[in-house]
Amino acid sequence: MKDSHQPLNPKAFPVSWDQFHRDARALAWRLSGQGKWTAIVCITRGGLVPAAIVARELGIRVIETVGVASYHEYKDQGQLQVLKGVDPKLIEMDGGQGAGILIIDDLVDTGATARIVREMIPKAHFATVYAKPKGRPLVDTFVTEVSQDTWIYFPWDMDFAYAPPISGRGDG
Repeated sequence: MKDSHQPLNPKAFPVSWDQFHRDARALAWRLSGQGKWTAIVCITRGGLVPAAIVARELGIRVIETVGVASYHEYKDQGQLQVLKGVDPKLIEMDGGQGAGILIIDDLVDTGATARIVREMIPKAHFATVYAKPKGRPLVDTFVTEVSQDTWIYFPWDMDFAYAPPISGRGDG
């Protein structure tokens, strides 16, 4: 288990709330005019914040979640586990297979989570705020690419130093 007082990884990319908000709005700008979006499916938990920002900016009122856990102890990518699927009625709207749906996440890393969600909603438009090279081919739209060995520290993970979740559980 990682010591919560350890310094940041040398290839760290800490993101402030202000920067994340600007980047999520930039994602909304890129998505505007690309389609008629009827709903957002956000990948929890990382996709919740950008999904709220994108939904506000694009006037989307229907937001669904899909829960896939892959990070454990905020350190290693473990075996993927689907915790919550997407409502089949939503996927069948607009001609089926998720046409008209935006999938939103904070980051595509290796693409493992993206592959699972794409299988669930094959015609959806997949958008992330950040992308790493291994996962980048699986998303349609993103804002910033970082190297594969960079660890992004999101604002909800940060205090003045890494802050473990209140529940004590660090599983993603």
